Amino acid sequence: MKDKSAGVVKTEYFTFAGHPNELKLSSGRSLGPITLAYETYGALNKDKSNAILVEHALSGDAHAAGFHEGDKDPGWWDAFIGPGKALDTEKYFVICSNVIGGCKGSTGPSSVNPGTGKPYGLDFPIITIEDMVKAQAQLVGHFGIKQLLSVIGGSVGGMQVLQWVASYPERIKSAIPIATAAKHSPQQIAFDEVGRQAVMADPAWNKGDYYDKHEKPERGLAVARMIGHITYMSDKSMEEKFSRKLKEKDYSFSFTADFEVEGYLRYKGDNFVKRFDANSYLYITKAMDYCDLSGDKLLPKGKRVDVKFLVIAFKSDWLYPSYQSQDIVRQLKIHGIDATYCEVRSTYGHDAFLLEVEEETRLVKHFLRSICAQTTK
Repeated sequence: MKDKSAGVVKTEYFTFAGHPNELKLSSGRSLGPITLAYETYGALNKDKSNAILVEHALSGDAHAAGFHEGDKDPGWWDAFIGPGKALDTEKYFVICSNVIGGCKGSTGPSSVNPGTGKPYGLDFPIITIEDMVKAQAQLVGHFGIKQLLSVIGGSVGGMQVLQWVASYPERIKSAIPIATAAKHSPQQIAFDEVGRQAVMADPAWNKGDYYDKHEKPERGLAVARMIGHITYMSDKSMEEKFSRKLKEKDYSFSFTADFEVEGYLRYKGDNFVKRFDANSYLYITKAMDYCDLSGDKLLPKGKRVDVKFLVIAFKSDWLYPSYQSQDIVRQLKIHGIDATYCEVRSTYGHDAFLLEVEEETRLVKHFLRSICAQTTK
């Protein structure tokens, strides 16, 4: 893109102890102290009214845009965040934090348990999307922001967007859930469970206790990621990218990766284990499956909800099919909430929310301009 980058950025860390010392979780257990890794882009204006919170997907992290010192690759949504981009950092103050349960600086199963001095492993409590958002609310409060201009995210990031509406409707002006669902379908739960079983079937997983071991559950996590990548693409995008192309001129008549698609999946799986923790994969996918904001659960009783929505879905997304986004909009309309629904024609499948930058930029820029215009009236 011709637009400028957010530049060189640095991950920051915010630690809070909750009240009195821990965060009360949905499970009834407590967790604390909690550290959130986060990054910010742009500047917070004088009345702190231009803040946008970005929610990352399953394997994402706080590094959404710009470059870390010495890195060649930018953050995971760099095409979307920066000067002149959809989330224009010359206008908005953009925050992105790594979720609790993650492994990129926020408190998760690989973090040291203050009670034992060793990594939590499976002693880490089961967390929910609600718990993730509760921790984020502490971070937003740390900046002195009373109301976010918008919360935006795709996939499980979209679930977090919806949870912000359910938990803190008075603290956000607008919400942009992308390629997501209010609750997982049986099929979505099934894919997550197969991924978890792949991890737990790896002997090196050792019931979650592998941090001080020489061997890590890399094969199991790689298989889980391979399964995930299949669901992120569409039949058409796989045909266009790979078809039945062979890596060599003919079949090997062995169990090596003969087809280019096989090599691609193995490459993606092998790379994933270098940057992600197997236990975090288990915890975050479980949180996704537990999330249920269907029906009246999305809009809290007794609270005035004055949040404007832009809901975006993609035609070829079969992991989070468009009917799930339509269900969200239908529920919002029933309750008189201002909601706009846009279904983008794309062949990229679920990956479209990261790849259809031009169309998403057009939609999001227009929506945010309308929110700002209403705010200044």
